[in-house]
Amino acid sequence: MMANEQQTVLAPVPGSGARDDEVRRPRPVRRWLVPLLVVVLLAQMAAAMVTTAVQQTPTIDEPVYVATAAEYLHGQGIRYNPEHPPLGKLVIAVGVAIADPHVDTSFDGPQIALGPHLLYESGNDPWRLMFWARLPVIVLTLLFGLVVFAFARELAGRAASLTALALYAFSPDVVAHGALATLDVPMAGFLLTSVWLLWRARVRPRLYVPLAGLALGAALATKMSALPAVPVLLGLAALSVWTACHGDGTRRRLLRVLAGAAVLTLVAVAVVWASYLVVDPRLRWTSRDQVPVVHGLRGILVDLLPFPQAYADGMRIQFHFENYPWEGFLFGRVYTGHLWYYLPAALLVKTPLGLLALWAAGAVVLVAVRRLRPAAPYLLVPAGVLLASAMTGSRDFGTRYALFLPLFLTVAAGCVLAVRRRWAAIATGALVLFVAVSSVRAFPYYLPYSNEAFGGPARTHLRLHDSNVDWGQDLGRLADRLRERYPGERIWLVYKGSGVPSAYGIEASDPREVPAADVRGLLVVSDSSVAKARGRLAELIDSSRPVDEVGHSITIYRR
Repeated sequence: MMANEQQTVLAPVPGSGARDDEVRRPRPVRRWLVPLLVVVLLAQMAAAMVTTAVQQTPTIDEPVYVATAAEYLHGQGIRYNPEHPPLGKLVIAVGVAIADPHVDTSFDGPQIALGPHLLYESGNDPWRLMFWARLPVIVLTLLFGLVVFAFARELAGRAASLTALALYAFSPDVVAHGALATLDVPMAGFLLTSVWLLWRARVRPRLYVPLAGLALGAALATKMSALPAVPVLLGLAALSVWTACHGDGTRRRLLRVLAGAAVLTLVAVAVVWASYLVVDPRLRWTSRDQVPVVHGLRGILVDLLPFPQAYADGMRIQFHFENYPWEGFLFGRVYTGHLWYYLPAALLVKTPLGLLALWAAGAVVLVAVRRLRPAAPYLLVPAGVLLASAMTGSRDFGTRYALFLPLFLTVAAGCVLAVRRRWAAIATGALVLFVAVSSVRAFPYYLPYSNEAFGGPARTHLRLHDSNVDWGQDLGRLADRLRERYPGERIWLVYKGSGVPSAYGIEASDPREVPAADVRGLLVVSDSSVAKARGRLAELIDSSRPVDEVGHSITIYRR
């Protein structure tokens, strides 16, 4: 509607006597303005992600994904990382294939050693390999930006689409995790794509319901945390088909609704099976370790799913993880177990204030504006169900478990411009600018981002830990800092990550293995370890003087 109104302004007024060249002159500018802004927004996002990808060492989760992708390329089948389906790692494998690392196919060690063995013990350049492994996820993240743009444009016009894309491109969490060889952004992006295609199915169900099934299957074949969205998307498929068949009789509409839901399901299931068949055409899956036994409703769910045995066993492993007493950290409190409000609290810290305001406003507008109300179930219900599911999880490790929110709610935020009031446009523009400035100020330290109300990236470690702050990404920066400012000093290191310090030129000892009196020189501690320090490490930190920090994720003390 807004797009049509903007086009009307540009059209000649009948009987005005305006010459054709006077009317047509501004049109080429307007025609190219939107694509130009899209390119600019995505280009700055690409620059931010590539820069962080080049500068950051492997995070905790990345090495096993990269090494498993390398195993896929060498025909090793599903030997490692069965707790995650293959598709996301097949995406990563595109970059790994370009890097062409040496792979030791005879390696038969534990999963935790697989990634370090490939990166540091097989004659490969870890910097080069990690960059190429991250690049396909970066490209995919940019493509999902186009989905955000297209979805918002169909709902509320060009201005809304540019607003949504700008918020997406400047979202610190999306930039941070879109630059990593991990599975969180791909899963969230595939889900949004499926929902967008179901929205389009309200007009052409025969075309878009199968395509939505492909996208849903891609999400399920990337990460199992997409499963709670399946009933919601089946309901949306039914709603779209019902809407498209408004001229048919009730019985015929019901049959088409059932057919649409069936097509969505069958296509999604086929994609999951295809991802496993690509990796292992014979499906020769056998677990290296004993698969946990799952009882109750979870066990019934696993048995009912029409997926390969490897997928079912991966779910059993995931449910076993949920029973583990993980240690968390929130607002200075160390605890064992799970806090139901952890994710909302973490999102409050790590989401730009302007983005929080526009998320809330967008949700209200979707419900309040009549012509947008049909889109509310498509954007708000999947996001709400996924958030509720994530809040029940036992691993309080980061907002990456809720990365679907910056995608779904950013589309909703763009719809604020459907409120045709000057104050709405001015307020939205100011908030978008606020988000952009806050994000750019964090460059290139997006993982430890927190908004201004909580002190910015430098103070995130006081409230949160793990992938919110310190995921092992700054080992290379630490090596540079020690070499430039502290040459020749004795280094004592407590590092939380998957990287190998000696591979980056850091020669250090563990201060927890010697008497405290012998720990003299520089004490270097990852901030997640600082947050949860106890016993000997806590004594060492308390009796040391902080002198430096690296990447807002590692603190250097002098003793």
